[in-house]
Amino acid sequence: MKKFVLFLSSLALTVGTAFTARVAHAEELTVSSKSAYLMDYHSGTVLYEKNATTHLPIASMCKIMTLLLCMEEIDAGNLSVDDTVKVSHHASSMGGSQVYIEEGAEYTVGRLLESIVVASANDSCVAMAETIAGSEELFVDRMNTRAKELNANDTLFSNCTGLPRETQYSCAKDVAYMMQALLAHPLYFEYSKIRNDNFPHPGDRVTQMTNTNKLLRTYEGCDSGKTGFTNQAGFCLAASAKRGNMRMISVTIGSDSSAERFDSHKTLLNYAFANYTNKVIADHTVPLSDKLSVLGGKETAISVKTKEDVFSFGKKNEKEEITSELNCGKIKAPVYEGDEIGSITYYKNNVELKTVPLIASETVERASVWDYYKTIAENWSY
Repeated sequence: MKKFVLFLSSLALTVGTAFTARVAHAEELTVSSKSAYLMDYHSGTVLYEKNATTHLPIASMCKIMTLLLCMEEIDAGNLSVDDTVKVSHHASSMGGSQVYIEEGAEYTVGRLLESIVVASANDSCVAMAETIAGSEELFVDRMNTRAKELNANDTLFSNCTGLPRETQYSCAKDVAYMMQALLAHPLYFEYSKIRNDNFPHPGDRVTQMTNTNKLLRTYEGCDSGKTGFTNQAGFCLAASAKRGNMRMISVTIGSDSSAERFDSHKTLLNYAFANYTNKVIADHTVPLSDKLSVLGGKETAISVKTKEDVFSFGKKNEKEEITSELNCGKIKAPVYEGDEIGSITYYKNNVELKTVPLIASETVERASVWDYYKTIAENWSY
């Protein structure tokens, strides 16, 4: 195995599951909500938590899971944004926030998703749930199963909207996990940045939609989030902001006012961006500096790159050592661009950071008899 060492001067601390202690000075933050959670999107590093696993109602933040299941259905090819959904009586009868979809009318999946993200439409949530699972009840079963898969173990869903239900609860930590999973879907961002839009109905009727996530307008880098409010839950918000290579997720539950909710998130996000940084260790679009040997090929070496980006998250102005180790067997031609040919493990201060697959960034064909004769002739000339 081949080992590389890289010294970085602007990062520190361990990442992901290795980081368990609360960051120094984070306890000085003042967050007045009942519960709060602040974490790095890429590594899952926790920067701040307050009553993070306390069971609480989360109002419309429940829709984060609803949206996640919708996005996963689209990714799986089971659904398209251009598909049409026929609205049931049950879906059209939802109360609370809604876009007043009509029973028997048809709407595209894309429009319904936009209304859930922008307008927190309960009626659109139920319409999508029935389309995907056959009924809201069966869809809720999927929500609870998916929550367990995300290690959101302090969550129980009873509906897909977040409307008050005594048996329904979650926590700030679990909401952050759900948000992290949702942010992995590029389609979500096509809707999350929309501030205002009209929702069209048959017969030229429209419903005006306004995004209640004020951080989209007032906080630099905020491009996504989900608000929530009920009398039981108070004012809630899960938000994400990105600056440079660094994306943060912040969650608060149970603020006393809408203004207090947004102020708490600004406090959390300001702390993160002021004190931490996220360094790109491996860019999946750029081949590694060293090529790997290939046996029996027209070429003797091949360039490779990581299948995904690798980041190192930590506190600013602290030194660290990054090392890497290749995990590859003998590489035999032919090798085609995009083939997975091993993996690379990155270490930070001797603690494993991440292991990612390596893929060929070019094609090396199998050498022919003529290629061998050609090589012998070229060597003979010397």
